[in-house]
Amino acid sequence: MRTTQFPLNTVKETPADAEIASHQLMIRAGLIRKLAAGLYTWLPLGLKVLRKVESITRAEMAKAGALEVLMPALQPAELWQETGRWQHYGPELARLKDRHDRDFCLGPTHEEIITDLARNELKSYKQLPITYYQIQTKFRDEIRPRFGVMRSREFIMKDAYSFHVDQASLQQTYEVMYQAYSNIFNHLGLKFRAVIADSGSIGGAVSHEFHVLAESGEDAIAFSTVSDYAANVESATALLQEQSLADPTEPFAKVATPAQKTIAEVSEFLGVPTQKILKTLAIMRKTLDDAGEETEVFYNLFLRGDHELNEIKTRKIIGEFRFATDEEVEAHHGCRPGFIGPKLDAEYGQLFDHSVKYLADFVCGANEAGFHLRGCNWTADSHTRTFYEKALAGGAFHDLRNVVAGDASPDGHGEITLARGIEVGHIFQLGNKYSAAMKAGIINEDGKNQIMLMGCYGIGISRVVAAAIEQNHDSRGIIWPAKLAPFEVAICPMNMHKSERLKESAELLYQDLLAAGIEVLFDDRKVRAGFMFSDMELIGIPHCIILSDRGLDAGTFEYKARTTKDNIELPLTDVIAIMKEKLASS
Repeated sequence: MRTTQFPLNTVKETPADAEIASHQLMIRAGLIRKLAAGLYTWLPLGLKVLRKVESITRAEMAKAGALEVLMPALQPAELWQETGRWQHYGPELARLKDRHDRDFCLGPTHEEIITDLARNELKSYKQLPITYYQIQTKFRDEIRPRFGVMRSREFIMKDAYSFHVDQASLQQTYEVMYQAYSNIFNHLGLKFRAVIADSGSIGGAVSHEFHVLAESGEDAIAFSTVSDYAANVESATALLQEQSLADPTEPFAKVATPAQKTIAEVSEFLGVPTQKILKTLAIMRKTLDDAGEETEVFYNLFLRGDHELNEIKTRKIIGEFRFATDEEVEAHHGCRPGFIGPKLDAEYGQLFDHSVKYLADFVCGANEAGFHLRGCNWTADSHTRTFYEKALAGGAFHDLRNVVAGDASPDGHGEITLARGIEVGHIFQLGNKYSAAMKAGIINEDGKNQIMLMGCYGIGISRVVAAAIEQNHDSRGIIWPAKLAPFEVAICPMNMHKSERLKESAELLYQDLLAAGIEVLFDDRKVRAGFMFSDMELIGIPHCIILSDRGLDAGTFEYKARTTKDNIELPLTDVIAIMKEKLASS
């Protein structure tokens, strides 16, 4: 393609609202243009990259035996009402009415639609297992769209859905899809990890997320230093390290902490490490009263001072909750947050993280404004010991925290290390969450109606493009992995408009490269050489051929790889063979 026919819409200025590298570079390199908050038009250069992601994804879906369909983006409310998600999905679901006042939504996902299709098309167990997929535009009304196409309202997604007669079949397809996803991201040339994940609002018992590793990633992932174990921090298990309670070595004392409310402030003021401070969190747990009405009860959660509460783990133990207000805390503890601690005679629920089980000589709030207790020990006196033993007997100790670097890996091999990741794929074993609600059944081998089991497998196609840039860029622009580059090779003739023979040589080379099946961008613009090279680096063309009159005289061309700073001179007669070799090795 010639740049006179394929305009490069590059710009020097970085938009003020572009906070991360991928957003900045996608605008500057002319891949996308903003229409409105969270809505972007894909320009020709960006669309070439997007289509390459789609092509690799389609190829692997075909190998996995998945069948491509295309479902409507506009979905009727009735199907969502069958599963209960119309009421519970939240404001991210863009709802609208048609001219007949019927309720619809713009699909953020397609579980209801595919289940409706399956219950109408699949009749017998002999048709199972089967996997459908589509690559289609989704819409989620994000409260704060940001980071360009990374968190946009409209995006391109590959979503696949499988149907099964039993769990063994579902597990088999799940493993096939796990491998297909690994193949996709490997073919795309991305460094990634597949991690154990929480299923969230989609539902299901088993799920894995696929994360592209990047320092700018929104998600923290934990993985072993020596094994294949990897999990989202929200799902990673913090193992209990069994040990004995230490004997007290410090006298118990009530100390004044007049302005010290946070863990960090108390630690510095008292000279106590944060891991020896007991953190008390007050929450209101949702529950049902004796009449079956929903109500809230006060609850305390206890963690070590250097640990953070994992709300997802906690909700799996006690259900939904919210953090208590200052007034609610004062009503139960007699003081505001910052000074609260265990109440030995409390009549409300209390839950402990495993890590506090063996604390000794620790500091905690005194339940009195301006004071903390130090030298606290579970074995210090009969009252405290009774409180501790009651918690043990009542099963009040659980895994409530996020893992941290240095924790033992849950699989027993190595230690946990942490990295940032960008979620680009997620696979779920849905079970019968949607099929049971929508009565999607088949006739089984015994001639009886049986509800099908389902799997769900998604890839954020447009998000992959941004994630690839986050992982592969420098101060000069994008560094595309070989399979994602919009063009493989660029021809950059220096001052071609001043030399007819240079123009003829560049034209001949362009045709030869095309004939060799190489994707080539011929920069035939009348621009300065520096401007031309800067554009090629910005848009991330992996290989650059620089032609000049001086080179023609010497029978050479200059070769410049996007990942190197220096040019090298090579024989012009070998240019096609050299380029094929470079592409084959990339």
